[in-house]
Amino acid sequence: MPASKFGVVDYTIFALLLIFSAGIGLFHALSGGKQRTVQEFLLANRSMGFLPVALSLLATFQSAVAILGVPAEIYRFGTEYWFLGCSYFLGLLIPAHVFIPIFYRLRLTSTYEYLELRFNKVVRVCGTATFIFQMVVYMGVVLYAPALALNAVTNFDLWVSVLAIGLVCTFYTALGGLRAVIWTDVFQTFVMFAGQVAVIVVGTVKVGGMGRVWQLAAEKGKVSGIDLNPDPYERHTFWSLAFGGVFMMLSLYGVNQAQVQRYLSSRTEQQAVLSCYAVFPCQQMVLCLSCLTGLVMFAFYQEHRLLPEQSSASPDQMVLYFVMDVLQEVPGLPGLFVACLFSGSLSTISSAFNSLATVTMEDLIRPYVPSIPEGRATLYSKLLALGYGLLCLGMAYVSSMMGPVLQAAISIFGMVGGPLLGLFCLGMFFPCANAVGAVAGLVAGLAMAFWVGIGSIVVNMQSVAAAPNSPPPLGGNLTTAVMTTLLTSTAPPERLTGLRKFYNLSYMWYSAHNSTTVIVVGLLVSLLTGPTQGKDVNPHTIFPVLPRLLFCLPQRYQERLRCGVRDPAKDVSDCLDPASLTLEKTSQGVLNGLPDGLPPGGGPDGEEPGEGFVRADGTHTYILRETSL
Repeated sequence: MPASKFGVVDYTIFALLLIFSAGIGLFHALSGGKQRTVQEFLLANRSMGFLPVALSLLATFQSAVAILGVPAEIYRFGTEYWFLGCSYFLGLLIPAHVFIPIFYRLRLTSTYEYLELRFNKVVRVCGTATFIFQMVVYMGVVLYAPALALNAVTNFDLWVSVLAIGLVCTFYTALGGLRAVIWTDVFQTFVMFAGQVAVIVVGTVKVGGMGRVWQLAAEKGKVSGIDLNPDPYERHTFWSLAFGGVFMMLSLYGVNQAQVQRYLSSRTEQQAVLSCYAVFPCQQMVLCLSCLTGLVMFAFYQEHRLLPEQSSASPDQMVLYFVMDVLQEVPGLPGLFVACLFSGSLSTISSAFNSLATVTMEDLIRPYVPSIPEGRATLYSKLLALGYGLLCLGMAYVSSMMGPVLQAAISIFGMVGGPLLGLFCLGMFFPCANAVGAVAGLVAGLAMAFWVGIGSIVVNMQSVAAAPNSPPPLGGNLTTAVMTTLLTSTAPPERLTGLRKFYNLSYMWYSAHNSTTVIVVGLLVSLLTGPTQGKDVNPHTIFPVLPRLLFCLPQRYQERLRCGVRDPAKDVSDCLDPASLTLEKTSQGVLNGLPDGLPPGGGPDGEEPGEGFVRADGTHTYILRETSL
């Protein structure tokens, strides 16, 4: 498309996005406590309300992947992907009532602190290293691929957009900390909504109304019914989307550091739970907007002839071609959608920077240098965020050199999420699991994930090579398509047998398959090496599923179902002896703060603020004493 279609007003709107984002970071760097403590920089001083946290959770998930990928999915395969919304209910309800209470009451900063409290330091380091690998590989791709897609369609300079997004994001994340990240996410969420709504409204008007859009889609078979086929090798069915999607949601909203860190920044546990509830309708709205964009795009091109370059474009390019076609007559609206697209990238990347700085400081530096002063620890956290930001730019350059291997790189992000979910579930739901079983389970889960994931990529590449006349799944040289490997996969796989069939397991079952592998292997190894005794398990790290589900049973039976783990509601010794708790904390022991908060006035024995204890100006109230499914 000629560059003239992206005018001065469009560039101005895009520039304003960057200026406002940077301004929010600068404001929070110069106001309040000015990010002088680790707790303020990494956890926003645990003072956020549920609504900004919910919108930040949404923005982190709603990256450019979804903005480009989901409409392309609907455009190609119809509305079946819409059933993914069914998974949001359990995918957010379980974190609200299982993961959040445990993480919040343990007063964590890094999610992986839990693994040391439940198992030992080795498991914690393994989990942290896995997460860092996952995010570092992903960062450059999520920055580079949307810029490449935009460049292919609008001639918007590729590296100018990469550098602008990367540097601005690094600036406000390193200066303003998590508070700036959350509030820029709120701003960027509204920009994303505005961009998608503008495309839907203008496109619908040009087609002739939403009724006409639906009619054209129905005539061409794009309105899907409920497919109850239980075959796990079918790419999309109701079961894979509604139930396989639950595990994908849990890996994102339950145990991912970028999301958990937002829960932990809430001023109370109740606010954290409310943020999880509040994100549910927002997620449904975002899914509807993305699906409607795909339907409107399909209807528009049923009534308007595709240009030659559009006919050979990948589906992700088609989204941007569609935007330029329907919005070019209204100055500023193409720029608004570009701002929408890059808002998704900004929110995802800034979350990655902040979460990586957090786990590096809390899991890899502080445990081994416990005497580091608070001021210096804060400075190191800012430098870590800055360093990861520069690394992101380097990874974007590496992504540009990777070519077809880029699909493997983005697949890694999804491959790693399932095993990490399995590791946390192993600890929370199975008191008998030990540290050896946890490490063995994680290794087995990662091995299974990479075996199936890389095998699937190889089989798909072989299929394309065997059918040279078919369009390549990556859409020529447009690498944005690979970002949707786990969200919107390529064409439905051919019918295969044996191991090749196994490699074509639906991507929606990846998280469930890999997390189950971790749990099964972890339990078997734990039983073979000597299971952990219930009395030796910290009760605050366990979620007793059976006693909660079978609460109507007599008390003596419920005690048996606890497998020997003490009931923290009855074991008051944890709350009556703050001195012993301090010893546990300083020796990398059980709790990083009292389970029910500390009285105003700081931590025990004069513990400095920002170390995981409650400060006088940030006392927590624990409203949700008991949670259940």
